[in-house]
Amino acid sequence: MTTGTPPSKPAGARRSRARTFLPLAVAAWVVLEIWLSTVVANAIGGFTYFLLMVAGFVLGAVVIKAAGRRAFQNLNETLRRQQQGVVEAGDQPRQGGNGLLLLAGLFLMIPGLITDAFGLLLLVPPVRTALSRYTERTLEKRMSAASPGTLGNAFQQARMHQPGGTVIQGEVIREDEYPGPRRDDADRRPPITP
Repeated sequence: MTTGTPPSKPAGARRSRARTFLPLAVAAWVVLEIWLSTVVANAIGGFTYFLLMVAGFVLGAVVIKAAGRRAFQNLNETLRRQQQGVVEAGDQPRQGGNGLLLLAGLFLMIPGLITDAFGLLLLVPPVRTALSRYTERTLEKRMSAASPGTLGNAFQQARMHQPGGTVIQGEVIREDEYPGPRRDDADRRPPITP
Protein backbone atom coordinates (compact mmCIF):
# COMPACT_ATOMS: atom_id res chain seq x y z
CA MET A 1 0.00 0.00 0.00
CA THR A 2 1.38 3.37 -0.95
CA THR A 3 0.90 6.52 1.03
CA GLY A 4 1.41 8.90 -1.87
CA THR A 5 4.76 10.19 -0.67
CA PRO A 6 7.70 9.56 -2.97
CA PRO A 7 10.49 7.42 -1.56
CA SER A 8 13.45 9.39 -0.33
CA LYS A 9 16.80 9.08 -2.07
CA PRO A 10 19.64 7.49 -0.19
CA ALA A 11 22.20 10.01 1.03
CA GLY A 12 24.95 8.87 -1.35
CA ALA A 13 22.79 8.45 -4.49
CA ARG A 14 23.97 10.38 -7.54
CA ARG A 15 22.37 10.99 -10.89
CA SER A 16 23.81 9.06 -13.77
CA ARG A 17 25.91 10.92 -16.31
CA ALA A 18 23.34 10.34 -19.04
CA ARG A 19 20.55 11.89 -16.97
CA THR A 20 22.77 14.87 -16.23
CA PHE A 21 24.30 15.56 -19.64
CA LEU A 22 21.63 14.37 -22.08
CA PRO A 23 19.26 17.33 -21.51
CA LEU A 24 22.21 19.71 -21.80
CA ALA A 25 23.38 18.05 -25.02
CA VAL A 26 19.88 18.22 -26.54
CA ALA A 27 19.55 21.90 -25.59
CA ALA A 28 22.98 22.69 -27.08
CA TRP A 29 22.08 20.78 -30.26
CA VAL A 30 18.80 22.71 -30.67
CA VAL A 31 20.50 26.07 -30.13
CA LEU A 32 23.27 25.16 -32.59
CA GLU A 33 20.74 23.96 -35.20
CA ILE A 34 18.74 27.20 -34.92
CA TRP A 35 21.85 29.38 -35.12
CA LEU A 36 23.27 27.47 -38.10
CA SER A 37 19.88 27.54 -39.85
CA THR A 38 19.63 31.32 -39.53
CA VAL A 39 23.20 31.81 -40.77
CA VAL A 40 22.69 29.54 -43.80
CA ALA A 41 19.23 30.97 -44.56
CA ASN A 42 20.68 34.49 -44.56
CA ALA A 43 23.52 33.38 -46.85
CA ILE A 44 21.51 31.42 -49.44
CA GLY A 45 18.05 32.89 -48.99
CA GLY A 46 15.05 31.74 -47.02
CA PHE A 47 13.22 30.06 -49.91
CA THR A 48 16.31 28.14 -51.02
CA TYR A 49 16.87 27.00 -47.42
CA PHE A 50 13.23 25.88 -47.24
CA LEU A 51 13.65 23.86 -50.46
CA LEU A 52 16.81 22.32 -48.99
CA MET A 53 14.89 21.22 -45.89
CA VAL A 54 12.05 19.78 -48.02
CA ALA A 55 14.58 17.89 -50.15
CA GLY A 56 16.15 16.46 -46.97
CA PHE A 57 12.72 15.36 -45.72
CA VAL A 58 11.88 13.67 -49.03
CA LEU A 59 15.28 11.95 -49.19
CA GLY A 60 14.83 10.73 -45.62
CA ALA A 61 11.40 9.31 -46.45
CA VAL A 62 12.84 7.51 -49.49
CA VAL A 63 15.69 6.05 -47.41
CA ILE A 64 13.32 4.83 -44.68
CA LYS A 65 10.98 3.28 -47.25
CA ALA A 66 13.88 1.51 -49.00
CA ALA A 67 15.29 0.22 -45.71
CA GLY A 68 11.87 -1.06 -44.66
CA ARG A 69 11.37 -2.79 -48.00
CA ARG A 70 14.83 -4.37 -47.73
CA ALA A 71 14.11 -5.60 -44.19
CA PHE A 72 10.82 -7.13 -45.33
CA GLN A 73 12.54 -8.87 -48.26
CA ASN A 74 15.24 -10.25 -45.94
CA LEU A 75 12.57 -11.56 -43.58
CA ASN A 76 10.67 -13.24 -46.41
CA GLU A 77 13.88 -14.80 -47.76
CA THR A 78 14.84 -16.13 -44.33
CA LEU A 79 11.38 -17.60 -43.74
CA ARG A 80 11.38 -19.20 -47.20
CA ARG A 81 14.79 -20.79 -46.58
CA GLN A 82 13.73 -22.09 -43.17
CA GLN A 83 10.56 -23.64 -44.61
CA GLN A 84 12.59 -25.37 -47.31
CA GLY A 85 15.08 -26.61 -44.73
CA VAL A 86 18.01 -24.89 -46.42
CA VAL A 87 18.97 -22.79 -43.41
CA GLU A 88 18.41 -23.63 -39.76
CA ALA A 89 17.18 -20.94 -37.40
CA GLY A 90 20.62 -20.29 -35.87
CA ASP A 91 22.66 -20.78 -39.08
CA GLN A 92 21.40 -17.79 -41.02
CA PRO A 93 23.97 -15.92 -43.05
CA ARG A 94 24.68 -12.50 -41.53
CA GLN A 95 23.29 -9.70 -43.63
CA GLY A 96 23.77 -5.99 -43.17
CA GLY A 97 21.24 -4.50 -40.81
CA ASN A 98 18.83 -1.76 -41.67
CA GLY A 99 18.93 -0.01 -38.32
CA LEU A 100 21.55 2.51 -39.34
CA LEU A 101 19.79 3.16 -42.65
CA LEU A 102 16.57 3.86 -40.76
CA LEU A 103 18.52 6.16 -38.43
CA ALA A 104 20.01 7.95 -41.45
CA GLY A 105 16.52 8.47 -42.88
CA LEU A 106 15.27 9.77 -39.55
CA PHE A 107 18.19 12.21 -39.31
CA LEU A 108 17.44 13.43 -42.83
CA MET A 109 13.78 13.96 -42.00
CA ILE A 110 14.50 16.05 -38.89
CA PRO A 111 14.85 19.69 -39.95
CA GLY A 112 18.34 21.05 -39.46
CA LEU A 113 21.70 21.01 -41.18
CA ILE A 114 23.62 19.10 -38.50
CA THR A 115 21.15 16.21 -38.48
CA ASP A 116 21.14 16.22 -42.29
CA ALA A 117 24.95 15.98 -42.27
CA PHE A 118 24.79 13.00 -39.87
CA GLY A 119 22.12 11.40 -42.03
CA LEU A 120 24.16 11.82 -45.21
CA LEU A 121 27.25 10.48 -43.41
CA LEU A 122 25.32 7.35 -42.37
CA LEU A 123 24.35 6.77 -46.01
CA VAL A 124 28.02 6.15 -46.90
CA PRO A 125 28.47 2.33 -46.77
CA PRO A 126 32.01 2.25 -45.25
CA VAL A 127 30.97 4.61 -42.46
CA ARG A 128 27.85 2.55 -41.79
CA THR A 129 29.86 -0.70 -41.72
CA ALA A 130 32.49 0.74 -39.36
CA LEU A 131 29.86 2.15 -37.01
CA SER A 132 27.96 -1.14 -37.05
CA ARG A 133 31.09 -3.12 -36.15
CA TYR A 134 32.01 -0.66 -33.39
CA THR A 135 28.51 -0.81 -31.93
CA GLU A 136 28.48 -4.61 -32.07
CA ARG A 137 31.86 -4.89 -30.31
CA THR A 138 30.80 -2.42 -27.63
CA LEU A 139 27.55 -4.27 -26.97
CA GLU A 140 29.35 -7.62 -26.82
CA LYS A 141 31.80 -6.24 -24.24
CA ARG A 142 29.00 -4.87 -22.10
CA MET A 143 26.95 -8.03 -22.36
CA SER A 144 29.91 -10.24 -21.42
CA ALA A 145 30.68 -8.00 -18.44
CA ALA A 146 27.07 -8.15 -17.24
CA SER A 147 26.11 -10.56 -14.50
CA PRO A 148 24.87 -13.94 -15.71
CA GLY A 149 21.17 -14.67 -15.83
CA THR A 150 18.19 -14.39 -18.05
CA LEU A 151 16.36 -11.24 -19.05
CA GLY A 152 13.52 -12.18 -16.73
CA ASN A 153 15.95 -12.50 -13.85
CA ALA A 154 17.47 -9.12 -14.69
CA PHE A 155 14.04 -7.50 -14.72
CA GLN A 156 13.10 -9.14 -11.44
CA GLN A 157 16.36 -8.09 -9.78
CA ALA A 158 15.93 -4.52 -10.98
CA ARG A 159 12.38 -4.49 -9.71
CA MET A 160 13.37 -5.85 -6.29
CA HIS A 161 15.96 -3.10 -5.86
CA GLN A 162 13.58 -0.26 -6.70
CA PRO A 163 11.91 1.49 -3.80
CA GLY A 164 8.35 0.26 -3.58
CA GLY A 165 8.97 -2.56 -6.05
CA THR A 166 7.36 -5.39 -4.11
CA VAL A 167 8.08 -8.81 -5.55
CA ILE A 168 6.71 -11.96 -3.95
CA GLN A 169 8.79 -15.00 -4.79
CA GLY A 170 6.65 -17.97 -5.69
CA GLU A 171 5.49 -20.42 -8.29
CA VAL A 172 2.24 -20.59 -10.22
CA ILE A 173 0.64 -24.01 -10.24
CA ARG A 174 -2.31 -24.66 -12.50
CA GLU A 175 -4.78 -27.12 -11.05
CA ASP A 176 -5.57 -28.69 -14.41
CA GLU A 177 -1.94 -29.83 -14.81
CA TYR A 178 -2.13 -32.36 -11.98
CA PRO A 179 -4.50 -35.33 -12.09
CA GLY A 180 -6.50 -36.18 -9.04
CA PRO A 181 -9.15 -34.59 -6.88
CA ARG A 182 -9.66 -30.87 -7.20
CA ARG A 183 -10.26 -28.44 -4.41
CA ASP A 184 -13.83 -27.33 -3.89
CA ASP A 185 -14.78 -23.70 -3.87
CA ALA A 186 -15.82 -24.17 -0.23
CA ASP A 187 -12.15 -24.78 0.61
CA ARG A 188 -11.09 -21.30 -0.48
CA ARG A 189 -8.21 -19.70 1.32
CA PRO A 190 -8.26 -16.04 2.27
CA PRO A 191 -6.10 -13.73 0.15
CA ILE A 192 -2.60 -12.86 1.31
CA THR A 193 -2.49 -9.40 2.86
CA PRO A 194 0.60 -7.42 3.80
